[in-house]
Amino acid sequence: MAGFDWPVLMRAGMRGLGLNPRAFWDLTPAELRLMLGEERGAAPMGRARLDELMAVFPDRRDRNGDEP
Repeated sequence: MAGFDWPVLMRAGMRGLGLNPRAFWDLTPAELRLMLGEERGAAPMGRARLDELMAVFPDRRDRNGDEP
């Protein structure tokens, strides 16, 4: 897992949200995510979920190997 991209987070917090440095550094990562609106959208689909969907809905092919 990669670390935090601090320059991007600092720009989002201080420029985007208008936080002063003290307020930015006093936030927890969860609080910053909430303020940035991360909870509004669904998380991107991961590989495990894609594999589940592929198992439930496999591609179908005819006898020649072509999709119907």
